[in-house]
Amino acid sequence: MIYRIMTFMSVIILTASGLMAQSFEQYIAIMDSLAMEPPQIQTEFNRKYKTRNLDYGMTIGIEQTPGGRIWNCFVGGGDNEAAYFVLNWSDDGGKTWTDSKYVIDPHDDSLPFARRTIVGQLWTDPLGRLWLFYDQSVTYYYGSSTNWYSICENPDADKPVWSEPVYLGEGCTLNKPTVMTTGEWVLPVSIWSRKTMAYSTLKQVWTDEQFRSSKSELDPFRGAHAYVSVDQGKIWEDRGMIVFPEPTFDEHQFIELADGRWWMTARVGIGTNKSGIMQSFSSDRGHTWSEPEFYQPHISSRHFIRRLASGNLVLVRHGNFDECTSTRTNLTAFISDDEGKTWKGGLLLDDTYDISYPTGFQAPDGYIYVSYDMQRTRRGEIYMVKFTEEDVLSGKIVSDEGYLKNLIFKPGKVHRSKANKAARKAERMN
Repeated sequence: MIYRIMTFMSVIILTASGLMAQSFEQYIAIMDSLAMEPPQIQTEFNRKYKTRNLDYGMTIGIEQTPGGRIWNCFVGGGDNEAAYFVLNWSDDGGKTWTDSKYVIDPHDDSLPFARRTIVGQLWTDPLGRLWLFYDQSVTYYYGSSTNWYSICENPDADKPVWSEPVYLGEGCTLNKPTVMTTGEWVLPVSIWSRKTMAYSTLKQVWTDEQFRSSKSELDPFRGAHAYVSVDQGKIWEDRGMIVFPEPTFDEHQFIELADGRWWMTARVGIGTNKSGIMQSFSSDRGHTWSEPEFYQPHISSRHFIRRLASGNLVLVRHGNFDECTSTRTNLTAFISDDEGKTWKGGLLLDDTYDISYPTGFQAPDGYIYVSYDMQRTRRGEIYMVKFTEEDVLSGKIVSDEGYLKNLIFKPGKVHRSKANKAARKAERMN
């Protein structure tokens, strides 16, 4: 088979036997070129993306738009080089959900290796526009990924329209931007550490030893970045960064504290002995950051923290705020009224094992919505909970419309391939 791959300077002809004939530098240049091709949001797509034909589910994010619609974005394919995005929505507060509405799948069978989209987030900005952040890389992660966004100006319409993708820079964005009192929008961007690099099909051509040195020019920038916009998202600048100890995916988030400092929390470590939530502070609006320090024990997984309309903070994490659970279980919500120094209440959202990646939003009526996924490769289900601050402080749902474990996505098939069996082993790590 012959593969024709456009590079910035020329067309390189690759045959299955000719892959080895390319120098390692040429091979990396080809991957760089493919990662820079804008990943399109597809409105028309193959029926394989319909819910009944999907076999995997990993939550990316949920968001409510000005008309009350709740959007859901999730990963299909797997937490690996097969990953792609699917979006759908609910117009009745989460009771019922549409079938797949949009897809981002940069895979191309004509390429000699996989190209995927696996990290992103939904966010409604203060102007009422819906943003979708999403990344693109070759293989699972060859040491580099490109970060993109598209904006929807009519997210409550019958046929919402997404803008052409805009390139943000190197890295990926998993959590929502934060709007500061200064008017600055602060976006978390992570450039993953080398320990996350995985090449899969590329191992047929190049050795692990060769890849350990690939994309070394990014090494000084691998870490948790603060991208800032002062013009409502027209231009984003990489203002500052920090490297956390035992970094993996960062998954950092920002809070503006009452004293004006910016507070960053992040996921660090692998396993139960070297994992937790760490923190860093900036007193100059993101330009420089304090030496990272330990904040809370936590299994290696995403947590969710957000400022509420009341001024309090909400935190959703695994287990109590002073424990590190041995598995991804016991998703629990807490409230802080002292800028994160202490946490009160404790609403157990779900005690199932292998549940992960809480994220959400607060609606205008004060209700807090959080989504998470359950047993990605075995069940692939995504759930949503709805609660108030009072529910969290009481430790149970006492509000009239609150609820737990509302199913918002269930794939029609559960894949049992060797690839997903391998993914199950890695599931607790990612």
